[in-house]
Amino acid sequence: QVQLVESGGGLVQAGGSLRLSCAASGRTFTLDNMHWFRQAPGKGREFVAGINWRSGITYYGDSVKVRFTISRDNGKNTVYLQMNSLKAEDTAVYYCNAQGESIDIGSIERWGQGTQVTVSS
Repeated sequence: QVQLVESGGGLVQAGGSLRLSCAASGRTFTLDNMHWFRQAPGKGREFVAGINWRSGITYYGDSVKVRFTISRDNGKNTVYLQMNSLKAEDTAVYYCNAQGESIDIGSIERWGQGTQVTVSS
């Protein structure tokens, strides 16, 4: 069973910074890609950032380019999202997503429980 545990959300003033973490745990799996999505009240889920686990290549949604940085720690199976210059419109529940391969069941995709980020203007 692969599980994702997120941390790092909270309340911050506009212009401030936060760092989110998402740790993947479980037996016998390898990661292919990890992503961050977000969902604001009354809106659909929006892609924020992604990283290929082997190459480290990163990609971002247009609304967060330059301000947000995704990174990984291979040894800890953990992905981070550094969020700078936060705006009120960044307020949302942020979800971690992992895609990988399990020896037991093949391709897998998991979601974290979500962490609230609130930016006050």
